[in-house]
Parts: sequence; structure tokens; C-alpha cells
Amino acid sequence: MAYEFTKEDLEQIEKIKAKFPEVKPATLPVLWVAQNRFGHVEPEVQRLVAETLGLPEAHVHGVATFYTQYYKEKMGKYVLDVCTCLSCQLCGGYDILHHIEDKLGIKAGETTEDGMFSVQQVECLGACGYAPMLQVTNGKYVNHLTKEKVDNLIKALKEGKEPDYEQMEMPLRKV
Repeated sequence: MAYEFTKEDLEQIEKIKAKFPEVKPATLPVLWVAQNRFGHVEPEVQRLVAETLGLPEAHVHGVATFYTQYYKEKMGKYVLDVCTCLSCQLCGGYDILHHIEDKLGIKAGETTEDGMFSVQQVECLGACGYAPMLQVTNGKYVNHLTKEKVDNLIKALKEGKEPDYEQMEMPLRKV
């Protein structure tokens, strides 16, 4: 498949480039433009980003492969990034991951046959106080997971309903 940016993408990329005194720092946001357009940044997409920015392919590849938020292969419509770092582990993160795997009939790193879901085991999503948790397609966090909450999330996503933003109240400690 030949990848090309749309006219709108190129206009957005020019605006991004204008924010920086040199082009290298534009790599991260332009990779986001590419991922939003194509759903991933596999090597052919990385090549397009490099050519568009006039940067070496090795630089773009290095950035894309360093960050887990960039998908290096085609993924499902919804990507469930399940945190299994220490806080989430201690609060049942692996139990949640295995429940999702059983519910969807796939293992972490796989995509359902219908292309609807991909599941990934990820390291810290930076919300340890809300463990166990997951992130839906680099977007909304779903916190304090239970098997019932996961079942409801998957059902809603199958119906095309994105989860609402969750604002969690942090208990106040008396000093």
C-alpha cells in the first residue's frame, strides 16, 4: 500500500513545523498525524514521515519504536492498553489482563479476527493511584477496573460508544 498524507494533513504538518526552530522536534507530533491518518506507523509510514520532514529514516524509526503509544503494526479499532506495572499488579492488573484475553479470545499483542480489538500489556500509564487501569486507543483512561467494568466497557465499545472521561475523587488525608 502506498501511503500519502492528505492536503489537510500537510497543512497541519506545516503548522507543527512552524512551532519549532528546527524540524527534528516536529517528529513526535507528525507521527501522531500519521497514526491518526493510517492507524499505525509501520515502516512505510515512518518512511513517509521522514520524507515529509526531510529527516533520516533512522531518526523517525528510533522515535517511533521508543514510544509504546505509536503502533508499529496495524491494530484493532480499539486498542486496550492494560497496565501491569507494580501498582496495577498489586491491585489485580494481571487478573484484568487475563480476563480481557479470555473475553476477547486473544492474547496480549494480538488483534481479534474482526479487527475490533487489540490488547497490549503496557508499563506504567502514570495513574498508579487509580489502579488497576487501562487506556483505550491512546485516549481515555478507565480506572479502578473490575471484571464487570471491563465487560461493560467491551460491550459499549462493540456498540460504538466510547467511555466517558472518568474523574476520580482522591480521598483527603487528615494531617
